[in-house]
Amino acid sequence: MTAITPPPTFVPGRLEQMSTRIAYLIAGVGIAAWAPLVPYAKARANLDEGTLGLLLLCLGVGSILAMPISGALAARFGCRRVLSGGTILICLALPLLATMSTFSWLVTALFLFGAGLGTVDSTVNLQAVIVERASGKTMMSGFHGMFSLGGIIGAAGVSALLGLGLSPLGATLVVNGLLLVALFKAAPHLLPYGSESSGPAFAVPHGVVLFIGILCFIVFLAEGAVLDWSAVFLATERGVETAYAGLGYAAFALTMTVGRLTGDAVVHRLGARRVIIYGGTTAAVGFLLATLAPMWQAALLGYALVGAGCSNIVPVLYTAVGKQTLMPEAIAVPAITTIGYAGILAGPALIGFIAHGSSLSVAFGVLALSLVGVAASGKILKV
Repeated sequence: MTAITPPPTFVPGRLEQMSTRIAYLIAGVGIAAWAPLVPYAKARANLDEGTLGLLLLCLGVGSILAMPISGALAARFGCRRVLSGGTILICLALPLLATMSTFSWLVTALFLFGAGLGTVDSTVNLQAVIVERASGKTMMSGFHGMFSLGGIIGAAGVSALLGLGLSPLGATLVVNGLLLVALFKAAPHLLPYGSESSGPAFAVPHGVVLFIGILCFIVFLAEGAVLDWSAVFLATERGVETAYAGLGYAAFALTMTVGRLTGDAVVHRLGARRVIIYGGTTAAVGFLLATLAPMWQAALLGYALVGAGCSNIVPVLYTAVGKQTLMPEAIAVPAITTIGYAGILAGPALIGFIAHGSSLSVAFGVLALSLVGVAASGKILKV
């Protein structure tokens, strides 16, 4: 497969940087818009919890399958075309998710939705690596901060629209309009190429790329654990009312977003190596505090520390994969994205398995130990 390479005189600049930020916002809004629709889909299709869990797995499967393919397509056709195609796929799938009432159609729609999300996510990370490298500045945390901000906008916006009486279909059409306007704004300055080096379309990640992917897996696993299990922990282990148990994830998401939006300055001041060391340590302390302290307020503080600690680790790792020369970025970036998102996909099951054999406290303790390993990697990883 022949890759489209950049013109010799073209250097991504401020317009490409702004388009990258908008593309991350698209990815964040897109995935978060689905969350408020889940109860509606469950009720329409009359699904029990087990069947719903199986359905939700389709999103992750679609994303993970699309990520390596999108990297190869971006190398062939450019980030602009592939990211635009992924956004359009999201826009096609959202109304289906808001209206379909049979399990089979929801499976199809959610798989397509996941494929669109995986395509956008993988391609925008590839564009971000190229744009940041061309700038010579630290920009990755700010890029990822736009994804986090988009998540807040998407979830809160759709929830607000539904609360005002708009139907799920109406809410998704509003979201689609916003996504298409954002794409129209970003597309002219998305990169018309997807790689600055030649290489095969596909390759098994190895060496430092595999190592970075494993680190991403652990950090995403920690993020997924807070998303899926913090409310359960607060309700069952700390006696928090169910209506307020979501405060744990809210504290995590807030510090994650603030940490990323301010992260470029932090990385510039501390250096990437210290960000990994301090971030992994802070996140590990957060899990231990949430687990060992008997007060629910301490657990909230712990989850906030996890968000702050994890916020800039993955952006720094993406910068690192852009600097390595072992594999072309069009292969390496989708590879670590795929491995990382496998952590989110496998996270709930792994935590549940450990908790079933022991307790949630033990499961969170294992995560804390894993994050200590991430912190230790900062001393040996070239970033």
